Amino acid sequence: MRKSEISRKTSETDINLSIDLDGKGSSKINTGIGFLDHMLTLFAKHGRFDLNIKCKGDTNVDFHHTVEDTGICLGKAVKDALGSKKGIIRYGSMLLPMDEALIISAVDISGRGMLVYDIDIASEKVGDFDTELAEEFFRAFAQNAEITLHMRKISGKNSHHIVEGAFKSVAHSLMMAVKIDENFKDEIPSTKGVL
Repeated sequence: MRKSEISRKTSETDINLSIDLDGKGSSKINTGIGFLDHMLTLFAKHGRFDLNIKCKGDTNVDFHHTVEDTGICLGKAVKDALGSKKGIIRYGSMLLPMDEALIISAVDISGRGMLVYDIDIASEKVGDFDTELAEEFFRAFAQNAEITLHMRKISGKNSHHIVEGAFKSVAHSLMMAVKIDENFKDEIPSTKGVL
């Protein structure tokens, strides 16, 4: 079973997170930020990950610490759940339409954390959520999962649709990349022999 549980407590956040990479897409998310909860619920559903997150953060200051630290914990949990990475497909990509928005993402479970983010969002906020925090979340996630993640907006005007399309696209890309290829289940998908 490819599961992981992560706990992380700082002076700014207290997070408990669990993930099952081979789940059904169920989730219980409570970060204290409604829009982030919505995005992570979508992420779990579209990636077919079972995901539980409970976070108490200093949202009275702003949402930055909670968003970034949740990305850190999710990244660490994905890395841990992947274990040796034997048999994984390694790569995944998705061109995802969300009404007028079109978002592309690509994942390489490379062992090297990197984010290339080319998503322009028209408005500064969706509800009370600062849209610039989407990039902070994905950077923290990619670095701590030790994956290469490329994200690009092809089209889109509605900020909610753009951010939602980004989370859904990455979920589908990651779902493909972590999938086990039964024909190569005992092999590391790299000529180096390690990821």
